[in-house]
Amino acid sequence: MSAKAKYQPVLDLGLKLNIKDGDVTEDNGVLKIKGVAATPYEKNMLWDKIKEIGGEKPSDIKANITVADESVYHRHTVKSGESLSKIAKHYYGDAMKYNKIFEANTNILKNPDMIHPDQVLVIPNL
Repeated sequence: MSAKAKYQPVLDLGLKLNIKDGDVTEDNGVLKIKGVAATPYEKNMLWDKIKEIGGEKPSDIKANITVADESVYHRHTVKSGESLSKIAKHYYGDAMKYNKIFEANTNILKNPDMIHPDQVLVIPNL
């Protein structure tokens, strides 16, 4: 199996995330990928997928993923049924960090218990 075929799920994720300036080459069984992720969260998603397929230190892939906007961890569009604590759990692994998200969005939120679908929230770097 070629490295490109092995890591196809990483390439598919890159397309889904709309990674900019992407380039993929394969040389002597090593897949070389580069591109620009919108946020650190998206870069982490790509690295997590690489490690899921190739292990902690894969030798058959080299990735150079940069980040366009490091001022925030991510921007999240609220979906129906979500709460700040659920969003905090997803991004930080800790629902109690919901207040960090609230504080970063006081320009659009007045109450941490009232968010609405389609609001775009800043998920701050911690």
